[in-house]
Amino acid sequence: MTATLDFAGVRLPAIGQGTWHMGEGLYTPEEEAEALRRGLDLGLKLIDTAEMYADGHAEEIVGRALAGRRDEAYLVSKALPSHAGRDAVVRACERSLARLGTDRLDLYLLHWRGGTRLEETLEGFERLVEEGKILRYGVSNFDVDDIDELAALPGGERCATNQVLYHLGSRGIEYALLPRMRELRMPTMAYCPVAQGGVSSRALREHPEVKAIAEARGISPTQLLLAWTIRPRDGLRDILAIPKAVQPSHLAENAQSLEIELSEAELARLDRAFTPPQRKEPLDIV
Repeated sequence: MTATLDFAGVRLPAIGQGTWHMGEGLYTPEEEAEALRRGLDLGLKLIDTAEMYADGHAEEIVGRALAGRRDEAYLVSKALPSHAGRDAVVRACERSLARLGTDRLDLYLLHWRGGTRLEETLEGFERLVEEGKILRYGVSNFDVDDIDELAALPGGERCATNQVLYHLGSRGIEYALLPRMRELRMPTMAYCPVAQGGVSSRALREHPEVKAIAEARGISPTQLLLAWTIRPRDGLRDILAIPKAVQPSHLAENAQSLEIELSEAELARLDRAFTPPQRKEPLDIV
C-alpha cells in the first residue's frame, strides 16, 4: 500500500522531491527538470524549493519542469529570513512566482527564523493568502520554543508544517518537537532524510545494521532509510520526506520506498543501533 498522509489539507504521498543543490551546475538544467518530471510520473507529487537554492536558479528549474504540468504538483517554496518583513515577504513571494512561472504556491515557508518579528511575517503570509498567491503557509527550522511562540500569535494556528532535518542519524526532534507538533496537528516535512551527502550519508547507508536489514528485505539502504523516516508513529503517519534525486534509478528507488513497511522487530533493531534521544537536544540544522 502506498504511504500517504494528510498534509496541509491535501492527501499526499509521504515522499516528495527536494531541489537543494539543483541549479548549481552538477547537472544541466534540462537534466534536473526532466528528473522532476520523472518524479511526478512516479507519483512524487510534492516539489520543495526555495529562493535561496542556487540564488533562485533552482526555482527556475522547477518552473521549467512544471511547464504545462503545474496542476500535477504540490508546489512549496521558502522565503529567506532577510525577506520576512510584512511587505518584503510579499515581494519575495512574487519574485519566486515569476521564477517558477506560476501564479500560486500551494505552500510558502519561512526558511528559518531571523530578526523579524513573527507577527510581521504572519501578516505578510495572510496578505498572500488573501491575494491568492499562496494557499497555505508554514515554517522551517523552528524548534519547540519557536513553534510555541508562533502558535500563540494570530494566524499562527494556521501554520501548515515545520520543515526540519530528520533522519535515522539525527533523531533529536523526537524528544520534544515532534510530540509538540503532533499536539498542534502539524505535520513534519523532513529534509535530508538520508543525511546530507558525502561522508555522513555514506556512513548512514553503510552502517552494518542498516545494510543487514536492507539486504534481508531485498531493498537498498536508501529505501530502508526513507521507509524509516516516513514510518507511522503510534499508528499515525505525519512525516513527509523530501529527498533530492536526479538519476532515474534513484527516483525509482524513492518512489518504491512508499510501499515499504518496516516491522516492529526491524524498528527495534534500528533503535538499538541509533538510540532515540533521552533528553531535549539543540535543533540539528544543515
